[in-house]
Amino acid sequence: MKTEWDYTILADAYLKRPDYADAAIDAMLSIAGAEQGDRFCDVGAGVAHLTLMLAARGLDVMAVEPNDAMRGNGIKRTADLGNVAWHEGTGEATGQAAEAFDMVTFGSSFNVCDRQQALKETARILKPRGWFACMWNHRHLDDPIQARIEAIIKERVEGYGYGTRREDQTAVIDASGLFGPVVHLDARVTHEQTLAECLEAWRSHATLERQAGAKFAEVISAIDEYLQSLGTPSIKVPYSTNIWVAQLR
Repeated sequence: MKTEWDYTILADAYLKRPDYADAAIDAMLSIAGAEQGDRFCDVGAGVAHLTLMLAARGLDVMAVEPNDAMRGNGIKRTADLGNVAWHEGTGEATGQAAEAFDMVTFGSSFNVCDRQQALKETARILKPRGWFACMWNHRHLDDPIQARIEAIIKERVEGYGYGTRREDQTAVIDASGLFGPVVHLDARVTHEQTLAECLEAWRSHATLERQAGAKFAEVISAIDEYLQSLGTPSIKVPYSTNIWVAQLR
């Protein structure tokens, strides 16, 4: 399925992206009163990072992903799971039946949707009083290594920014008029990555790839050079998993 942003060249690198904080996922499910066997629709499921975490908690997951390469990797990673199915679709047009799901999640994907249209579609496929959640992992930019990587990027990509993925999503959700009070969750998680894994994660960074354009390879090379200069086989990357949760009115 063709979308505004083509993630095909990033699909394998996405396998090295960090998982979300377990504490944040568990808190989200607690707020929603989720129980084993509940039906979840994971929109923009990518290569199944969030899908796998939901499935491991006994939830029945329909993973919706528009990109063939991303979906292919996700299907491979979940092939042995009987509680995961895949469908080609987008946040604005999931291809799912009305009132079918207890919860709809967007793992690092809400920012690439028309958010108001995605919220309308979410409301359509949710059961009455079902739940919505969107989430992202945010690197701690005050960490010395991450601060230097940010400098490397901004030295080469004029006006570089993270767009809506680092915004508070509360006002957007409220503006839809479809959901009740928004709850924001924030849990820290530290991932240790080899230098190769860290570099692959940057190769999967769609926001950077879009904004850097022709300079993307140069930026990745400069990050690689810096990482190699650290003289260590791995680094610890501090993240916060940020989740916004709201119930359908």
